[in-house]
Amino acid sequence: MHDWSDITNLPDDFDQRVRMFPLPELVVFPHAMQPLHIFEPRYCDMLRDALASDHLIAMATVKSGQSIDLKSAKPPVVGPAVEDTLCIGRIVSHTELEGDRHNILLVGMKRATMIDEIDNGRTFRTASVDVMDDYYPPANVALRNELKDDLLRAFASIIPQSANVQKNLHDLMAGQMTLGPITDIISYTMPFEVDEKIQLLAEPDVDKRAALLIRYLRSGKIQLHSVSIEEQQEQKSQSVGSMIRANRSDQFPPPFSMN
Repeated sequence: MHDWSDITNLPDDFDQRVRMFPLPELVVFPHAMQPLHIFEPRYCDMLRDALASDHLIAMATVKSGQSIDLKSAKPPVVGPAVEDTLCIGRIVSHTELEGDRHNILLVGMKRATMIDEIDNGRTFRTASVDVMDDYYPPANVALRNELKDDLLRAFASIIPQSANVQKNLHDLMAGQMTLGPITDIISYTMPFEVDEKIQLLAEPDVDKRAALLIRYLRSGKIQLHSVSIEEQQEQKSQSVGSMIRANRSDQFPPPFSMN
């Protein structure tokens, strides 16, 4: 069993360089668990490199209107443009399948801003980044519990009223999880537009991020319906393309993603 602090802390020798996994319409957040199915040669190369060293991969979101050549294994001299804000994740589970296919579970660790892309001579992309730690403004200590309560009430107002979902919410409200992780988990789970998720990922000030998230939750744009266990199992067998967009669906809980 992994210790959570060990998972979310970067290695002492982290050199600000990350392997970059660009995907369209997927935004991963710190504290979120992202299952991935990897089969493209360049990303299998990336995975092997990560498993042989620090187990880190940075998830990058391809900008709207860009595309990825899913069949190309050549080094991307000029790859599709990606958002400047990334999420560094750690591989916590890996299962190798037949035909050089892999299932991994990635846990989000840190938000980061891309500085430059680096020519690494490999088939996958690498970037230098600035890591952004959560910032809790000292002046807002007295109001932070109230902000947390406001956020959870806004969240409760739009999630389905099933017994399981409500129990999970009750556990979240009664627990000791701090505001930063709560905002990240809700931001990852909700089917916001990609640009809205990028705004949430790009904000290291926890109080500002929580206020922005509350605004999105109260916008009236999000309509969710509960998904049964049987439906979730059926969703796992859907096509790769639809699974890439899984965390933008209006189903709650959201299905796994495959890439």
